[in-house]
Amino acid sequence: MICVYTEERWDDIRAAVGSVRRQSLPALETLLVVDHHPDLLARLVREYAKEAARGEVRVLPNAGPRGLSAGRNTGIAAARGEIVAFLDDDAVAERDWLRVFDEAYGETGPGGRPVDDRHVLAVGGRTVPAWASGARPGWFPEEFDWVVGCTYRGLPGGRVRVRNVLGGNASFRRTVFDTAGGFATGIGRDGDRLPLGGEETELCIRLTDAVPDAKLLIDDRAVIHHRVPHVRERFRYFCSRTYAEGLSKALVTRSVGADKGLASERRYTTRVLPAGVARGLRDGVRGRPGGFGRAGAIVVGVTAAAAGYLVGRFRTRGGGGALTPGPLGSGATVPDAALPDTAAPGAAEHPAAARRDALRRGAAA
Repeated sequence: MICVYTEERWDDIRAAVGSVRRQSLPALETLLVVDHHPDLLARLVREYAKEAARGEVRVLPNAGPRGLSAGRNTGIAAARGEIVAFLDDDAVAERDWLRVFDEAYGETGPGGRPVDDRHVLAVGGRTVPAWASGARPGWFPEEFDWVVGCTYRGLPGGRVRVRNVLGGNASFRRTVFDTAGGFATGIGRDGDRLPLGGEETELCIRLTDAVPDAKLLIDDRAVIHHRVPHVRERFRYFCSRTYAEGLSKALVTRSVGADKGLASERRYTTRVLPAGVARGLRDGVRGRPGGFGRAGAIVVGVTAAAAGYLVGRFRTRGGGGALTPGPLGSGATVPDAALPDTAAPGAAEHPAAARRDALRRGAAA
């Protein structure tokens, strides 16, 4: 599933769709959900008319309130497969992206045969920044790559269990949303308004509350490349985005509690960031470019996030600000003629084969 909201990203959108349609494990359909932009909706309908006629690409209007969360909920309601994958509209996926996701939902059974691991409910991947200037700004610390929607230094490598996946490069079993509900619409991206994140964290915590034995994984072989425009390479954006993250965390912790909402952040702020500051200072002393700048940016980023968190907590004092799952679909109209036939001969012969077939049929990316 790709949620879109502006014609300014037209070339990015086409690149994202193209990367999904070139996957080594193909998805039958790609869902494009347009966030309250009639001109963009009409343009995309025209652009993908042939693909839509074949059931390969479907363009849908966001049927809920403006914002990324409601757009995702619209797409989830329309998705036909067992696995629903999400890709940012300004990112491109490597060829084996969906195949790696598919493999992570299974395990090796007796005799080395692949079997479905029903405890795995979500799998995320690794997001690599594609800097508009061609290179990372010297002052920009890798520990803060989440500011530009990318995998940051401090996350474990390989295939590991995590508290939450990152929404721009993630997949979920479709049953997750029947169990835990959709993305909360009181948080998440809405154009350039604040706060700008946290909806996937809130959903994942809500999911593990509902299903205590759930496994949420990141497999860093599922790689996408996320475009970072010039404006997001600037220190001003860095400061505003880290402040917004604090606001988002305040909403999340109000909803799920500070113990769960800040569990991963405690390790990040007490171990990862101090190591980053020390590394930057050491590089600076050794005369390496950007070392002092990276150390200073980490301090500024932590301070801005803390300020945003305190402001957010003040705004939600007295019990306000609790988040609730958004409804799926919200009355979205999806023409039956646009839906592919999902009957799959032989899909029930083996759980892993059925999962792969479901992914081919309906993994919306």
